[in-house]
Amino acid sequence: MTSHVFGTRSSILSMAVLAGILPFADSAGAQTPAPSALAGRVTSQAEGAMEGVLVSAKRAGSTMTVTVVSDAQGRYSFPRERLEPGKYSVAIRAVGYELPSAAPMQVDVTARQAAALDVNLVKTKDLEHQLSNGEWLLSLPGERRFKEALYNCTSCHTLERIVKARYNAEEMGKVVQRMSTWAQGSMPTQPQPQLGRKIGPPTEGQAALGKYIATINLSGGDERPYPLKTLPRPKGKATRVIITEYDLPRQSAMPHDAQLDARGMVWYGDFGAQYVGRLDPKTGKATEFQIPVTKPGAPTGNLMIQFDKSGGLWVGSMMQGSLVKFDTKSEKFQSWGSPTFLNRDEARIAMVAPEAMQVDGKVWIGGDFEYQVDIATGKWTTIDYLKGQPAGAKDHGSYGVAADSKNNFYGMELNSEYIIKIDAKTLIPTYYKTPTPNSGPRRGHFDSQDRLWFAENRGQNIGMFDPKTGKIQEWKMPTPYATPYDAVFDESTYAWTGGMGNDHVSRLNVKTGEVTDYLLPSSTNIRRVDVDKSVSPSQLWVGNNHAATIVKVEPLDP
Repeated sequence: MTSHVFGTRSSILSMAVLAGILPFADSAGAQTPAPSALAGRVTSQAEGAMEGVLVSAKRAGSTMTVTVVSDAQGRYSFPRERLEPGKYSVAIRAVGYELPSAAPMQVDVTARQAAALDVNLVKTKDLEHQLSNGEWLLSLPGERRFKEALYNCTSCHTLERIVKARYNAEEMGKVVQRMSTWAQGSMPTQPQPQLGRKIGPPTEGQAALGKYIATINLSGGDERPYPLKTLPRPKGKATRVIITEYDLPRQSAMPHDAQLDARGMVWYGDFGAQYVGRLDPKTGKATEFQIPVTKPGAPTGNLMIQFDKSGGLWVGSMMQGSLVKFDTKSEKFQSWGSPTFLNRDEARIAMVAPEAMQVDGKVWIGGDFEYQVDIATGKWTTIDYLKGQPAGAKDHGSYGVAADSKNNFYGMELNSEYIIKIDAKTLIPTYYKTPTPNSGPRRGHFDSQDRLWFAENRGQNIGMFDPKTGKIQEWKMPTPYATPYDAVFDESTYAWTGGMGNDHVSRLNVKTGEVTDYLLPSSTNIRRVDVDKSVSPSQLWVGNNHAATIVKVEPLDP
């Protein structure tokens, strides 16, 4: 897909810059003057005026990139307050199209009048390079089980790496086995070996996946035996948005979470390194704090950050095997090692749920086991899923964890279709099955009404569980292979989600059922999300886990 690295993989606008303020169409289509810093019209010989083209501008020396989307008349406009005066690089995203020249263009934006920039696109010569992971999955033939297995690959890299490989079935089976030895917080530029896992012969399942991949890659030659499919560009409400990307200080940063604090600062956890960071959206400045290592030699990184009611930030430190708390005022860390974590290669603290710990002083943990941790005494109590589990079920466990206002535990079972409640006092589990089989509940958040909003990763849904009624409601995401990871409700009208697959984020109107999908400017691997509820309409914050950026999605329609 079109990357957002200016001057390399992006298509760079290269038309003449004119002076003046262009008319801009409002949502009703009327031509009204709008104060803008940069405006223009996007067209092509094939389509004429092009709706849904993402246009991005980045000032020289800045860490922020601002993106708008062309309307039904092909017009785009950057509000004046979003672009400071300066020299800008301008890029576009429109699958199937590129600009006649890839030469970077510098556009001068002044304080007094708008720069005007029209662009005429041509058909791309390299469609494969523009496809998102979701578009590859849409294009690939084969069984659902193999495609679901490929979801896991997108945790570390794009599917483009796989489909352009030339390994045969036997070789690919070995590659799949080798990939299984890397820790979760790995990328091609920084692989981390998992303790206790060795490179060896592939299992039967790994060999089968390798055989499948050999049928979809280039091991048989340069011609693909299947057509490439693309998703439609944004239309209507999906074009009424401003997207801001904030670069982080380290290019290797893997911002897994994006969480807002009470002051409007955005905090992020690093999936591959011992850091938590704080981003000031007003200035774009990011400050990072290094988490102490508690298990030398083990892979680094964290999978989840979560605030408690007092503003303390809790961290699941993954293979470091510890629960970590960061005092945001003193900027000091405190940690509690899980039972025997130093002696077990598989010890993993992935999820933390401290949001209701003020009730009883206990924090819930998800990882290789699920625990209830008494912070005052240091006692770790392991959850026993065998109590009350459904007949015929086995090997239950949680991926995402959350706590309600009474500090009851709720686990989301990624490898099945259950929401599992653990009573805070009795520790007895109760199982609630999603309407969609094999839905893969992944991560979620409680709202102020004690309802759990969660993403169904394989079911391609947003789910909402109401413990008062015991009922689960689902809403289907409209864009194929959304693979939603997390979901959060803004306490008013909208539930939001983002996924690892198709570079879209989705806004669900819970009153009407309408879902608006917003395409992002860059290849974006999204994990945990948060919503700014202090503004209307609400705004979504996500981390781009593979590109060292934090992303704000700001709808213009209420």
